[in-house]
Amino acid sequence: MSRVQEWYGPHSSTAAEWPVDALMLAKGTTTVSVVLPARDEESTVGDIVTVIRRDLVERTPLVDEILVVDSNSTDATAERAREAGARVVAQNEVLANLPELTGKGEALWKGLAASRGDIVVFVDADLRSFGAHYISGLVGPLLVDADTHFVKATYERPYIGADGVAQQGGGGRVTELVARPLINLFWPELAGFAQPLGGEYAARRAVLEQVPFVTEYGVEFGLLVDLLQLVGLDAMAQVDLGRRTHSHQSMAALGRMAGQIMLTAWSRLERQGRVMASEPPAHMMLQFGLDGDADLVDVAVAERPPLASLVLKEDVA
Repeated sequence: MSRVQEWYGPHSSTAAEWPVDALMLAKGTTTVSVVLPARDEESTVGDIVTVIRRDLVERTPLVDEILVVDSNSTDATAERAREAGARVVAQNEVLANLPELTGKGEALWKGLAASRGDIVVFVDADLRSFGAHYISGLVGPLLVDADTHFVKATYERPYIGADGVAQQGGGGRVTELVARPLINLFWPELAGFAQPLGGEYAARRAVLEQVPFVTEYGVEFGLLVDLLQLVGLDAMAQVDLGRRTHSHQSMAALGRMAGQIMLTAWSRLERQGRVMASEPPAHMMLQFGLDGDADLVDVAVAERPPLASLVLKEDVA
């Protein structure tokens, strides 16, 4: 853990350390895209886009593009985002020549493909505590330090119960029970990232286009591991954004997420030559509800290739 301790101080900061006015001096010709993957988030996505446009486009032009990827929503997510000033793309209409896949990672990968900025910021669309400092905090280290290639958010993440009361430290259950143990066991260099599964992070396009994207909820775990191998720990940083509140998933949904993350970790261990198996791990999981009924669910994860490899193939063709 000495390596983590050496990294933590110089590569950790708070959003307040990256004031927008100072970042504008460092921005130069660098363009910034904010990408929000959104599925059935009509109650929150418009407010998030409104804040970004008001504070970081109109008031101070730090952000050059706001892109919402509508991930097969059945509500008015696309309309709310468009009304607030975002460019909206339908997930399945981006690179429509490819077979359709599902999941959060698919929306992120399609958002990377559809966006144009030199720096890409990913933000979840279900946030209820969003502020412009989420964006400025994440892009700060990238604009100021050319040797930084990836910035992950950290924050206080309370659990909001059905009664509306916040339980401090109660959020991030899959993080604490699955992701953090896996990281400490197999990739201890990443142990300093306080929110490894958080949906808020930023990176240089040139780097993101060189790594694959898991299509389901293992995407953030896979990106951390793959980027560690690609750019090294010293090119990665984290910024404290304060407090993050959002909608919470059911226990059954968290169980499926956990399975997807474990399969993502397994695939990385295999790829790195650290495990060998006579057969792949099973991807069907039996879950039991409160009523005692059992459901068999598929937690398999697909994977999109590095976008750069796809573009190269198209160029050759």
